[in-house]
Amino acid sequence: MAERETSRDIDQAASDWTARLDRGPLPPEGEDALQAWLRGDPRRRGALLRARAMSMMSESAQALGPGFDPVAFEEPGRARFAGLSRRQALAWTGGVAAAGALAALGVALPAAGAVISTERGEIRLAPLKDGSTVLLNTETRIRVRYSRGERRVTLLKGEAYFSVARDETRPFVVEVDGRRLSTAQAGFRVRKLDADPVDVLVNQGQVDVGASASANGLALTANTGLILSGPAERPWSVGPEAVTRELAWRDGKLAFEGESLSQAAEAFARYSDTRIQIPDPALAREPVTGLFAANDPAGFSRAIARVFDARVEQDGDKVVLTRGGPRGGGLPQEVFVTK
Repeated sequence: MAERETSRDIDQAASDWTARLDRGPLPPEGEDALQAWLRGDPRRRGALLRARAMSMMSESAQALGPGFDPVAFEEPGRARFAGLSRRQALAWTGGVAAAGALAALGVALPAAGAVISTERGEIRLAPLKDGSTVLLNTETRIRVRYSRGERRVTLLKGEAYFSVARDETRPFVVEVDGRRLSTAQAGFRVRKLDADPVDVLVNQGQVDVGASASANGLALTANTGLILSGPAERPWSVGPEAVTRELAWRDGKLAFEGESLSQAAEAFARYSDTRIQIPDPALAREPVTGLFAANDPAGFSRAIARVFDARVEQDGDKVVLTRGGPRGGGLPQEVFVTK
């Protein structure tokens, strides 16, 4: 039985195909090979979406040059986005370009009422018909329903990042657990995991949170977080570094800063069938700081073992971290590793 292709393998192949496509039209045999590759695994279309979007955004940035200022091209009456950086503006315009180009590649845009989902370990970029995009994290499910008066997406489970194209006349609404988050243009993440309360992080623009039976409505601006948990809902400011850590999953990474090893193990469990087990309570409480590949729990465990004088034993889908003996002198109490 053939071994199942890993997400890393798929991303690498998608990058290779993107490089070939950027060099010019494929010959007939190359086009046939691409379509055959896309049909081979449902995760491949999402990987190609991501690779093509990143390529186009990079090319746009290079073409515009370091002196490009999107504010100079703002239409009158749109001053509330004057503080956007060039990179933030490209994040929105890149989504529009990606949607058009990927549709030409045969990667279908979701129809009204379509359900889009990801499997464990899969990250998928879904371009929408208005030029907005939704990046779905692992094990996420959304429903898209557009109408004349409203662009609506329901987050059924998981985590998604919404890059919303501007439309002042037709709001973009995310429904989650009976609440409505609406915007004309923004970049924001919504997370709904198991029994945890819904977690919202606004990265760009403004998102209006509708009222509920127990909480008033409010407006969230850039670099603001909110837990939807009832009458005690209070937004808080999120620093740029914290935003980067929170959104590291968009690049297939997990970022930690002082979380315990047991918390890190739980985070890796969202992305892989391989489970990290830490029987020693003292080891499980050790703090970890660093950036790691989300789909490589074994590599993370090996890095941890080197620093915390631990042993790694892998048995099928189980990786066990145990103390290898008394800690030697001078070993650090935190680990910082970039994978």
